[in-house]
Amino acid sequence: MAEYIREAVEAGIARIVLDRADLHNAFNDEMIRELTDAFAQIAARCDVRVVVLRGEGRSFCAGADVNWMKRMVGYSFDENVADAMALSSMLKSIYDCPVPVIARVHGTALGGGVGLIAACDMAVAVESATFGLTEARLGILPAVISPFVLRKIGPGHARRYFVTAERFSADEARRIGLISEVVATADDLDRRIAERTSEILKNGPEAVRAAKRIIDEVMPIDWPCVQALTAERIAERRVSAEGQEGLKSFLEKRAASWLAKDGG
Repeated sequence: MAEYIREAVEAGIARIVLDRADLHNAFNDEMIRELTDAFAQIAARCDVRVVVLRGEGRSFCAGADVNWMKRMVGYSFDENVADAMALSSMLKSIYDCPVPVIARVHGTALGGGVGLIAACDMAVAVESATFGLTEARLGILPAVISPFVLRKIGPGHARRYFVTAERFSADEARRIGLISEVVATADDLDRRIAERTSEILKNGPEAVRAAKRIIDEVMPIDWPCVQALTAERIAERRVSAEGQEGLKSFLEKRAASWLAKDGG
């Protein structure tokens, strides 16, 4: 039985809940494995026609878990590559899901949480939700999530948010294409997602699956090359002097050396 996610299937709808509310549903190795397995199982089922992915508690997903990050600081380059490939495979299992995946977004989505949204086919967010591609603040970069995020928001918007690491609103997330729709309240969020799932269930199941496939057939990506490249790039940053300083300063709750040098 999964420890960090919950799953249920009813009337053709699979619901997957990130269940680490006390840690804002941040990723660790086991949660990544559980999500990968869950989406592999959904891909093999004929009775599932749409998936809704959500987070328990106050946040959708706050990115990497602090304890996972503590271990990561001591990883070798090769260990970092393996760790990054596991995250990449999890995101790709969502992206490759043969049926539509809808993200239900509330609270905060940071770093890998934004990658999780980008791997879904569509996302509905409550207007109070906040987002951020915050990796550069830690001296690293949004490498593993970049293929998914770039497919959603394009290189123009990525050039801003990858390098500023600033937080942005749900309305801005919709403007740049990360979020499909923004609603006022949590009740509105559930109603809007019910509407979208209802629309999908009206369609031919085989046609919906074929419609998802045609996108990558028309606009293909060399995934083995992209996954290897992004895993190597994040591994390089994590073991670099700046990456080590950024991660350690975050974990030690102090200003990074580059802020101290700038008087910030």
